Amino acid sequence: MKDAIEELRDNVATPFEQARAMPPSVYTSEGFLARELKDIFAQDWFCVGRASALAGAGDYVTLDLAGQPIIVLRDAQGTLKAMSNVCRHRMSTLLEGRGNTRSIVCPYHAWTYNLDGTLRGAPAMTRNEGFCKTDYKLPDIRCEEWLGWVFVTLNPDAPAVAAQLAKVEDLVGDFDMTAYTETFFETHIWNTNWKVLAENFMESYHLPVCHAGTIGGLSKLEEMVCPPGEAAFNYHTILKDDTLKIALAHPSNTRLVGERRRTTYLLAIYPSLLITLTPGYFWYLTLHPHGVGQVRIGFGGGMSDDYAGDANAQTHFNQLKTLLDAVNVEDKGCTEKVYRGLSSGAATPGHLSHLERPNYDFAQYIYSRIARGN
Repeated sequence: MKDAIEELRDNVATPFEQARAMPPSVYTSEGFLARELKDIFAQDWFCVGRASALAGAGDYVTLDLAGQPIIVLRDAQGTLKAMSNVCRHRMSTLLEGRGNTRSIVCPYHAWTYNLDGTLRGAPAMTRNEGFCKTDYKLPDIRCEEWLGWVFVTLNPDAPAVAAQLAKVEDLVGDFDMTAYTETFFETHIWNTNWKVLAENFMESYHLPVCHAGTIGGLSKLEEMVCPPGEAAFNYHTILKDDTLKIALAHPSNTRLVGERRRTTYLLAIYPSLLITLTPGYFWYLTLHPHGVGQVRIGFGGGMSDDYAGDANAQTHFNQLKTLLDAVNVEDKGCTEKVYRGLSSGAATPGHLSHLERPNYDFAQYIYSRIARGN
């Protein structure tokens, strides 16, 4: 009997014109998930969110990446940095969630670290002759900012984010992603495999049906363009009408011309940063496995700074957020149904539509990373 890696190898060997969805074992195998954490999430760059959410000294966010607790913060000098979120004393985790702090205080014994990770103080340690405060510092973790996005990696040899994503910048440079400000961020856990949700984002084939109650009626399959993906990402585009005006380029925007003023990009940056980028607003998901049957989701978004002075923009965006929440309810239902189905003994992957080209490229990426680890 073939294991999940062998089944995926055979799956990706088929040309796109004859391709099928990935085999169920790729989503349900505990062994395959262990390989994903080791060969993908512990090796590639992972997106934490937006730099605009870490604007002030002491602003921080925490995450677990492939089992490693991490703090990302803005230090006292204004530098964005990442470090281990594990105390150097008895190894408790330090900060939780996100917020602002002047120092990092261990909740177990109050060892206190400066924002650069150096140890500021440790109570009741004067009688240990081997203790020296300067010997203790929270280990640094690689952290880079790219077009307003914050990435971390556990891999000291990973190529720079900007080098890996240069083609993304070529593709949407005129959108100026740096000049979009995040105004909301939420975390959720859904009962589905992380790849099911990633693939759901990557194709808009499901929009007219899964989202019949919200955006389905506005989704024109014949206008969706799904080109072959690149090594580090895939994408597809949709043209928007003026039903939601903040989806279009603001009148003051002179960077975008012609149809690009109403073009929406759906960017899937591997492994799990999923960006809906319109000329007026953006929203995104950043995904991490939470076991084979659950996914931890970071959900954020905001507007282009072109709309910052627009009197009606925030009202329109609030209406959009209400719509996005309803869309998420629909996606949650659809993706959880997919996971229940592919977990059954009757599950057999069917052929892909031409509108699911990004899913095919995603499968190629997953296999390339797992195979690299062999």
